[in-house]
Amino acid sequence: MSADFHRELGLIIGASRVLVAADDVAPFCTDWRGRYSGNALCVALPGSTEEVAAVVRACVAAGVAVVPQGGNTGLCGGATPTGGEVVVSLRRMNRIRAVDADNNSITVEAGCTLHAVQEAAREADRLFPLSLAAEGSATIGGNLSTNAGGVQVLRYGNARELTLGLEVVLADGRIWNGLRALRKDNTGYDLKHLFIGAEGTLGLITAATLKLFPRPRTHATAWVAVPDPASAVRLLGRLRDAAGDNVTAFEIVGRPALELVLRHIPNARDPLLGKPAWQVLIELGGSSDMGGDLSATLERALEAAAEDGIVNDAVLATSEAQTAALWALRENVSEAQKIEGISIKHDIAVPVSCIAEFIARADAALRAAFPEVRIVCFGHIGDGNLHYNQSRSDAQSNDEFIAQTGAVNRIVHDLVHGLGGSISAEHGLGQLKREEVLRYKSQTEMDLMRAVKQALDPRGLMNPGKLLSKVGAGALHADPASL
Repeated sequence: MSADFHRELGLIIGASRVLVAADDVAPFCTDWRGRYSGNALCVALPGSTEEVAAVVRACVAAGVAVVPQGGNTGLCGGATPTGGEVVVSLRRMNRIRAVDADNNSITVEAGCTLHAVQEAAREADRLFPLSLAAEGSATIGGNLSTNAGGVQVLRYGNARELTLGLEVVLADGRIWNGLRALRKDNTGYDLKHLFIGAEGTLGLITAATLKLFPRPRTHATAWVAVPDPASAVRLLGRLRDAAGDNVTAFEIVGRPALELVLRHIPNARDPLLGKPAWQVLIELGGSSDMGGDLSATLERALEAAAEDGIVNDAVLATSEAQTAALWALRENVSEAQKIEGISIKHDIAVPVSCIAEFIARADAALRAAFPEVRIVCFGHIGDGNLHYNQSRSDAQSNDEFIAQTGAVNRIVHDLVHGLGGSISAEHGLGQLKREEVLRYKSQTEMDLMRAVKQALDPRGLMNPGKLLSKVGAGALHADPASL
């Protein structure tokens, strides 16, 4: 039966583009972190939207589930097969279909890497602002499926806010062409938002029309030591008062996070003396010189903040090489953590005004419960998104600590929920948090999500076991306050 099915897919996309050998399939069956592994019936590599649709129709006819996959850089196991599915890799669908500079829009296929989209925008003298550490391998389809954020959400918004239209292969194999490049279209439900952030559980995104912006002509970058996270939040407010929307990024890096980068990443150097406990990476960007010298604006704001005790030290980049070196420190934190070993990862969001309270309370609770815990905290403080990860430095002790993941999650996630936050800010739920989210979303929310899933994928063949738990619609939801 499998051989017949493989031949059928081969007739659709070419036999060489249906991978069945174990060695060929294996790279598609393990996530980037190495936490999740599964097995697939095969890997299909379609080259067009029509081929994707035909593959899905063949899978539906055979009752075989589909796992969409882009660059396989996700952190929650959302693109990893669990057993017996067809992995539909969209890597061959990597064309830039159109660039409309006058409309500030670009239409690209889902398999384009984020970097390729950025470069196509640059060639048109425009900016596509979505930016994250894995942009060289992460694809637009995956970015949209997880509603990726990155370092410039503060100014430009996340993937959802950067999307004008989508092309999607639905769960029954039909193609929905919603590639509209309009800022205004008030003709009913905005269907694209169903698929953004849905992690491939409702359909396969095959192309997108995205917003472009004027390309910044000037920028200023600084690495700044602050006394504590509360001072970082105050500094953010000062900078936005001084520079307005020219504040494009504001990233916080705790000392343990920086130490991992200095230990594991070649040529990484500490920008400041004294090993400050907390640092922020700041970038201002402007599309013209009308706003004056951004470097001078940033320097004045930092000097005033230093006089008020909310900045301890700072270094401003004076060249592109220095700017790149500072950004490399921030962007390599995840890679350094991966080299160091497994950790309990949290991708959380709270209101910016609650950032300092969350860190203080979570640190205290975790250290009380696990005295030898190492807390690696970094992330997009400008939009309230922290990557808040825990481990122990000794490998054997760390194995024992990882076994306590449930208890650690309870501390962190209950606190996030109590502050009105989210347990998944930009990485999605995948397999990692599909059960955990039941504790924090209401029965009504879960019922609505399952109703959408039932309407669009009644047979449950689109990326099963991801985002939604397998528990039925009447599942009991626990109130965190009662536990």
